[in-house]
Amino acid sequence: MLDRRRFLRAGGAVIGAAAVPAVAVGVAEGVTRSRRTPQNDTTPGSVTASKRFDLTAASTSLLREVDLTGTRVLQSFAFDNTRGHLFTVQLVDGGLQLPGETQTYSGADREANGDLCLTRLDTSGRILGTMYLRGFGHGVQIGVESTTSGTYLWTETHNVRTANSDGTYTGWGDRIARFEFANGTVLTAGSPALTQYTLESGVDRTTCTVDPVNNRLAVRCRVGGAFRFRLYDLAAFKAGGRTTLADVAQPADLQPGYTDTFQGFASYGSYLYLLAGSAYGSDGSVSPNGNTYITTVDWNTGSLVEQKLTKAAYTLLYREPEGMAIQIPDPGNPQAVRLCSGFASYTSDTDQSKRASIYYKDVLA
Repeated sequence: MLDRRRFLRAGGAVIGAAAVPAVAVGVAEGVTRSRRTPQNDTTPGSVTASKRFDLTAASTSLLREVDLTGTRVLQSFAFDNTRGHLFTVQLVDGGLQLPGETQTYSGADREANGDLCLTRLDTSGRILGTMYLRGFGHGVQIGVESTTSGTYLWTETHNVRTANSDGTYTGWGDRIARFEFANGTVLTAGSPALTQYTLESGVDRTTCTVDPVNNRLAVRCRVGGAFRFRLYDLAAFKAGGRTTLADVAQPADLQPGYTDTFQGFASYGSYLYLLAGSAYGSDGSVSPNGNTYITTVDWNTGSLVEQKLTKAAYTLLYREPEGMAIQIPDPGNPQAVRLCSGFASYTSDTDQSKRASIYYKDVLA
């Protein structure tokens, strides 16, 4: 286990030395709905039909209010199902000076810079290691590819600093990165330790996740101002192929009656799962119901198949949905899968260090 203070005193191992410019805790991505345009038409998919998760099924707790490396909110997460590991991503704490940096940065600077903290845990919530990603993005969603040689993370990278209406800045990646988890290291967006992948010119806000059962990469990106989801064969994408198995528009009304606040996505078989919602006390979210919805989209048609309010983790004092992932609890039985949703929280009004909870649904229809 890497203790954060010991890591910083020791200096760590720094990979890449590119300077990263100087970004606010847990800013979710507000989505503006747009009219139907050529950019958000759906291209019929060619994905073999599969079962889908029943969103009416009860949610079960996998982890409840576990500590992560830093004090900021969980942004997203993913599983190495082969090794039984969980990976979480947060924005880097303000005031923390990383190896290779010549100064400290505020939390707002970290968000603008797209600086992320990546933590590896076991499935009981025990921290096993930490690394830092400078200049990557906001961490809206991450994916994991488990190989015999190690665990590879799929994330956004190549941070673009973007002004918000309130005068603050948020960083979003416009490329995809793949890199091996290496405990105690600091990566920059220009590090030779990562492989960068691009889509066509003009595409930005690229985030991704991995379908670990079918070995597919799902990418969310903004094209012509509208968000889309694209599905690729993982091996073909790594080899440079950009032929999509499916290409669908992000539906409007991910939170009926509210302004959509996108929080994460997962892909399993022929279905795409979207998470949207806000923390208690914001954007009309009130305990105990909240305004967190899960939406199922058919990869082959782009149609909305099912949409349900989820009250998973409703008893949390602070409850903000953050990220989705597919878990295979028994690698020997890859068809017994779980659709997991993450929630950031804090435990008391006097201790607002953020903790992470993960709940899952495992009934297939």
